[in-house]
Amino acid sequence: MMSERSDKMITPNLIEAKKRTNNDVLIKTNEYIVKENLKQLGFNKKYFIKTYGCQMNEHDSENIKAILEDMSYTKCDNMEDADLILLNTCAIRENAHNKVFGMIGRIKHLKETKPHIIAGICGCMAQEESVVNEILSKYKWLDIVFGTHNIHNLPNILNNAIEKQELEIEVYSIEGDVIENIPVKRDSKYKAWINIMYGCDKFCTYCIVPYTRGKQRSRTKEFILDEINQLISDGYKEVTLLGQNVNAYGKDLNDNYRMENLLADVAKTKIERIRFVTSHPWDFTDEMIKVIKENKNIMPYIHLPLQSGSNNILKLMGRRYTKESYLTLYNKIKEALPYSSITTDIIVGFPNETEEDFNETLDVVNKCKFDSAFTFIFSPRNGTPAAKMEDNVSLEEKNKRLQILNKLINKYTLEANESYLNKKVPVLIEDYSEKNKDYLIGYTDTMKLVNVDAHPDNIGKIINVTITDVKTWSMNGKIEN
Repeated sequence: MMSERSDKMITPNLIEAKKRTNNDVLIKTNEYIVKENLKQLGFNKKYFIKTYGCQMNEHDSENIKAILEDMSYTKCDNMEDADLILLNTCAIRENAHNKVFGMIGRIKHLKETKPHIIAGICGCMAQEESVVNEILSKYKWLDIVFGTHNIHNLPNILNNAIEKQELEIEVYSIEGDVIENIPVKRDSKYKAWINIMYGCDKFCTYCIVPYTRGKQRSRTKEFILDEINQLISDGYKEVTLLGQNVNAYGKDLNDNYRMENLLADVAKTKIERIRFVTSHPWDFTDEMIKVIKENKNIMPYIHLPLQSGSNNILKLMGRRYTKESYLTLYNKIKEALPYSSITTDIIVGFPNETEEDFNETLDVVNKCKFDSAFTFIFSPRNGTPAAKMEDNVSLEEKNKRLQILNKLINKYTLEANESYLNKKVPVLIEDYSEKNKDYLIGYTDTMKLVNVDAHPDNIGKIINVTITDVKTWSMNGKIEN
């Protein structure tokens, strides 16, 4: 069911987006079609995409690029040169929300001098009822708005907007299906994102993702493995398996095939590097740890969001684990994979977080000594339970706590990097360094960024690099002759 303002618009509905049923997820393989009359719609025209947010959004943009190029559009890197501008948006934090509306303001000024430009937003913000209401109130000059469930229908959405010369909104608040055979134009020739599942049913009280991405639904292993085998044939070295809660893979399928089974099968393809994000501690099993340990092409890098070290706050967040169970899992991983790099996410200033609650978080950080962390001040998202919670922590106090946390995280990040000094580590060389073209850049198996003094012939190869210098966020290295 969807909310409709008129026969021209399909707009999001938060109540509908929250619903979950036992209806089977459909695997649809013939949904993406570009009609003959649309294959030249973008002839002699350029497109520009700005992407915000997570790896899932990055991969969605790769799909959007391929669709537009199926319609004869060509990519450009400067918004001012584009005939079509799309903002692929993130709804996780208010900061991303504000950046998008700031960019929309820039696009408006551009449109005043180039009225032929088609402009629109897509992604998770487009799935928010309040955002679309704001667009209808203040930004009706935009041309298209579409969400996360219907990227494959972009050719028709775009054509409708051009033909009608008015705002076209098509955003479905549904549980969602799995749409296969959407084309992809990958940003890298050596590493690739692979969606293995969509959506989330965890409903953490602060998180908007279950509303913007639909219910948890897994791709079948056949489609995943076929995609990976094709990537191997195309010369790719690394794949990252993507999901909002990636280690819950398979729980919605009517069999006993789970994440540990998929990891084992992906390892058997012999792709040189396998990663996966993002994990929820709730679903991280002993069997997964065993499979990672047994397969050298599964990288010893795990992103394991903590969010808070306080059991009181974890309960308010709806995370369904405790500080103690998190530490037990962390120690299991480190015992099985002592070389592994573990990173995390932490929110400070959740409603009514006390000084004691915050100190509990610092205690976990001191115990785990994470390789790095993404840290944030709590950002209320409209429609989530946490946004309605009374909050008696001042912004000044929240900023103070964030600074204390970041100082501690940075200390352990540098310590972790210092352990690499003078060691030889495998690095997948990806490109030239943006800061210094005399260097190449790449990542270790443990996801450490390395600037490498090496010949450009090494781009696209996994090479052994000796680390010669370390900083908090990167390392320098060279190839031994």
